Amino acid sequence: MKEMTPKQVEQLASPHIIDVREVSEAAAGKIPGCVNIPLGLLEYRLYELDKNKEYIIVCRSGNRSAMATRFLEYHGYKAINMSGGMLEWEGKLI
Repeated sequence: MKEMTPKQVEQLASPHIIDVREVSEAAAGKIPGCVNIPLGLLEYRLYELDKNKEYIIVCRSGNRSAMATRFLEYHGYKAINMSGGMLEWEGKLI
């Protein structure tokens, strides 16, 4: 499983980010441009994703995003876990 730090993600020009936190968690602040797909709904929303794109997966601490990353890789998607999650994110929030 590939991983990136929050600092590395912040330096990317236009990453495709999926936030797998619950809706209420993401409402408290999320990375600009990310899509919120709670982990429990990810398997039902795979049709929204493009297997030709690489996605960075984010959660609160990095645990749920690691599970989501493995799940996506298993289904043929390119995914990278953001280690440390939003707890370590120092960039802009919306």
